[in-house]
Amino acid sequence: MIRDITLGQYYQTDSVVHRLDPRVKLMATLVFICSLFVVNQAAGYLVAVLFLAFSIKLSHVPFRFMVRGMKAILFLLVITFVFNLFLTPGEAVLSIWKLTVTREGISMAVRMAVRLSLLIIGSSVMTLTTTPNNLTDGLEKALKPLQKLHVPVHEVAMMMSIALRFIPILLEETDKIMKAQMARGASFDEGNLLQKAKSMVPLLVPLFISAFRRANDLAMAMEARCYRGGDGRTKMKPLHYEKRDYAAYLILAAYFAVCIVAGRIVPWGRLL
Repeated sequence: MIRDITLGQYYQTDSVVHRLDPRVKLMATLVFICSLFVVNQAAGYLVAVLFLAFSIKLSHVPFRFMVRGMKAILFLLVITFVFNLFLTPGEAVLSIWKLTVTREGISMAVRMAVRLSLLIIGSSVMTLTTTPNNLTDGLEKALKPLQKLHVPVHEVAMMMSIALRFIPILLEETDKIMKAQMARGASFDEGNLLQKAKSMVPLLVPLFISAFRRANDLAMAMEARCYRGGDGRTKMKPLHYEKRDYAAYLILAAYFAVCIVAGRIVPWGRLL
C-alpha cells in the first residue's frame, strides 16, 4: 500500500507535457478541478474524461502508474460513495433495514465517485510531469502579485516544495520501518480495525522521530548556507513562456468552454 502512493513522485521522460511551463500545468489543474464541479450532466464528464485521456497520452506516463495511486484513496472513495448513496434524500428506490437508497442518492454517489477519481488522476498528471523545483518556481511566479499584499510568497512556495520532496522520502522510511518490524514478528494486517490502528503506533513513533530529525538537519543545512529568504534571490533557470505554452492556454480555454456547454447546456440525449 505504501508503494502505491504516487503523490510527490516525478516520472522522468520526454514529452510535450513535461516541457510545458509549470504555470501552465498549475492553471490547467485548477481549471480541470473547477470543471469537474461545474458540470452536472454525463456529457460534461465525458468531455473531462476525453481531455484527461488526451493529456495522459501526451505525457507518455503509463496509465497504470497513475491508477496505482488510486489504491491509497480507495477506502475514502468507498466511504464517500456509501454516504452519498444512503444519506441523500429523494425518491426511494430500495430500502435496506433503516437505510433507504434514493434515486438522487445514486446519482450523487456516482457523480462524487467520478469527480474524486478524475480529480486524483488529473492532479497526478501535474506532479508526475513536473519536478519539485519547477513546481515551486511556477507557484512562486504565479503568486507573485500577492507580494503587494505582504504575503510571503517565496516562503509558502518553498514550504510546499519541501513537503513534496519529503513525501517520497517518508514513504520509503515507512516501508523500511514496516519491513524491519515485520521481520521481528509484527503484523499490520491481522485483527479488526481497532487492532490494526493499535498496531500502527509502533510504526508512527519512529517515523515521527525520523521526520523531526530530517527537518532539523535540513534547517541546519539552510542556516549553514546563510539562507535568508527570497529577497534579492535570482533564478538559475528563469521561467518564460514558449509558443507551446500559449497553445496550451488556448486548448485549455477551449476545453473549459466545451465542458460548460456539454455539462450544463446541452442535454445528454442531444449530445448523442
